[in-house]
Amino acid sequence: MNYLAHLYLSGDSDEIKLGNFIGDFVKGNKFQQYPDQIAYGIQLHRKIDSFTDGHPDVKTCIQLLKPGYGRFSGVVADIFFDHFLAANWSDYSNVTLRQFAKQAHSIFLSNFFLLPMRVKQFLPFLIQHKRFESYAQKENLFHVLEIMSSRTSLPSNSEWAMEMLHQEYDQFGSLFMSFFGEIIDYVEVKCAISISKPVALIRAI
Repeated sequence: MNYLAHLYLSGDSDEIKLGNFIGDFVKGNKFQQYPDQIAYGIQLHRKIDSFTDGHPDVKTCIQLLKPGYGRFSGVVADIFFDHFLAANWSDYSNVTLRQFAKQAHSIFLSNFFLLPMRVKQFLPFLIQHKRFESYAQKENLFHVLEIMSSRTSLPSNSEWAMEMLHQEYDQFGSLFMSFFGEIIDYVEVKCAISISKPVALIRAI
């Protein structure tokens, strides 16, 4: 799961959202250095990643992306899933994506001193470019992939990724919907997270 999905799956707690957001950057038992609810958010991040990695729908997405990205296919799948969450946001949340993003930005800035250094470095860019909201438009994913390939080990194969997304858009979307309903149920039942959802989604789950 990428940033937007991790934040959504944190429920309404600011501290858990913060912990979940920084989860990739806090290794081993260093989560114990944080206040309890932030530490729980970090642990929740790990549980979400573990559930995601073992899910058959996610594995299917990764296989579709393997020809272009090999062992990095999961990174691209995470970005695609954030797109489908953002593009269908009103199906999953009672607040707008803009409201959700602004609240998240406020949480990060209010707790800036607690953020790992790497998060402090990219946070201004994330806020300035409205990264969470940008995921809703499919065409913006090309730029996200290009930036990631220039700053990380992700292969520079963005055109191929976008062509694959275009060709298999309905399949990726269906796999996301199937998977996301199950991970919402997982975090609520197994991780004691309460997510405010539209009535239609409550009935569907």
